[in-house]
Amino acid sequence: MSNDFNFCPMCQSRNIIYKDNKKWFCPDCGFDLYNNVAAAVGLIIVDIDGSIIFEVRAKEPRKGFLAVPGGFCDQDESAEEAALRECREETGITPASVQYLTSFPNTYEYKGITYKTCDLFFIAEFDPSSLPKGKKIIDCMKNQESEVVEFKGIKINSLEDIENFPAAFPSLINTLKVWYKRNCK
Repeated sequence: MSNDFNFCPMCQSRNIIYKDNKKWFCPDCGFDLYNNVAAAVGLIIVDIDGSIIFEVRAKEPRKGFLAVPGGFCDQDESAEEAALRECREETGITPASVQYLTSFPNTYEYKGITYKTCDLFFIAEFDPSSLPKGKKIIDCMKNQESEVVEFKGIKINSLEDIENFPAAFPSLINTLKVWYKRNCK
């Protein structure tokens, strides 16, 4: 990441520097601005037929690629709360609960700014009796059009399927490998 600041926001000095790849520092007034990692969540939703439900992204970054329901954690929100909220917002349904699966670092490029994230992935758990009779989970979803073009149920049958998967982000590829090793071997 490069230093995009032209001056210190506190004293307006033009001597502000990006230091140690983690903070901006002004030697004139001592101002520090840390470039902290943002927390983001994603949900692995396994439908009753064993397929994982993916979203086709409606916007950049990685428009048209596959992702799982998720997004950034809001202030004063736990990762579990964020996972439930993001699922509800993007799919129109809310899991009964979520269980932590794994986390991976990610880089999220948006409108010319590089965000470093820690993506926390959860398994979404649904009460089968909450689904209309004869319906799969994917049949009950309604996409948030600003975020999701459509949903796709895809079965992961091998690690090779994951290697060639059109995922929006590397953190999802790594997560699918963890999920596969825990559930399919």
